[in-house]
Amino acid sequence: MHFNLSDLKNLPNRFRANLINSSTGYRPSNLLGTKSDQGVTNLAVFNSISHIGSDPAMLGFVLRPLTVRRDTYDNIKATGFFTVNHVNASILEESHQTSAKYGDHESEFIKTGLTVEYLDGFHAPYVKESHIKLGCSYVNEYTIEENGCVLVIGAIEHLYVPEDALFDDGSINLESAQSIANIGLDGYALPKLLKRFAYARTTEKTAEK
Repeated sequence: MHFNLSDLKNLPNRFRANLINSSTGYRPSNLLGTKSDQGVTNLAVFNSISHIGSDPAMLGFVLRPLTVRRDTYDNIKATGFFTVNHVNASILEESHQTSAKYGDHESEFIKTGLTVEYLDGFHAPYVKESHIKLGCSYVNEYTIEENGCVLVIGAIEHLYVPEDALFDDGSINLESAQSIANIGLDGYALPKLLKRFAYARTTEKTAEK
């Protein structure tokens, strides 16, 4: 099927949202953990987290317009810290449930049964059941003028990876860690690693690792 610009504009809202959200392919599924300045923990599932840079180590994620209450954003702005926790197959239902609209004094950790974990004195809570976890500090934010969304940039200060999920060259074996990929707004998949290749050069055929 072909959808041109006019078609997209005239689609029913929910159909269009599902179509566009899934059109870019698989995305990482992560839980962002924060804690308010009053000590209330918060957890929310995100599929917009992206690599920004390796040196310095940074990542970014997109928030919808700040026209309604955004506990994740408010907590990050108040404290400067957040965690990124990979969703895995064993906590899939609980992770999706964090997208429900709980009250600002209710903790998604408690509501979903996921476990708060604090590591190495870091302010924000990690998800104990997650296999790969990152502790991040707020760096900057950029408003996307075209739709009012906000791109938040964070510095990676801590990274926890299972030893058996780390390749010799430093890459992480996301398959062995059972990290889940997101499809659109409500679909989840467990990807399979097919191949890894050596660095591609114009002077030689690309070889497998």
